[in-house]
Amino acid sequence: MSNEKLLEQVAKVSAETAVKTALEYMEQKQLKAQKNRRDMRLRNTKLLLKHYRSFVLHSKDLQIELDELEVPDDVFEEMHSNELVVESIKRSKKRTLAMVKFIDQMLRVYRVLCEESGRDEEVRKYKTIYHLYISQERLSAEEVSERHNIDKRTVYKDVNKAVEVLSSLVFGIDSITMNR
Repeated sequence: MSNEKLLEQVAKVSAETAVKTALEYMEQKQLKAQKNRRDMRLRNTKLLLKHYRSFVLHSKDLQIELDELEVPDDVFEEMHSNELVVESIKRSKKRTLAMVKFIDQMLRVYRVLCEESGRDEEVRKYKTIYHLYISQERLSAEEVSERHNIDKRTVYKDVNKAVEVLSSLVFGIDSITMNR
């Protein structure tokens, strides 16, 4: 084999290897980004559950506050910036109310999915979420494990599995594609 052909072959193999390595690197980078987005959705779902009770308590007062924030137009005619502040506050409060209603709706959907599955394990997962994060009676993981006659570690496993389903419900199709 001549030196030219050898150099061509080495260059070809080097180029193929470089392209293959670059593609693998880009694929790994993309998979990592997808995993990070999925992890963020799971964290956000857990945060929503963790703060659910306080959102509900806060939202009960919000409608009254929104009604009280209705200010006659002539009061702020000269103070346009104050009107913008009031409108901003009202929008924020309305978003909080909408978020609580949406979470409530997704929790109801999750409960129905669990109940209609016909599997005791699925119903237990919903009840675990309910007792830890939703019900007025705040139970610890230990109390939930005793109530369902399961190991405390199973409580945390149930929470993680339930959060995956709830993330799919809350974040929609993006969450489903991230679970693959």
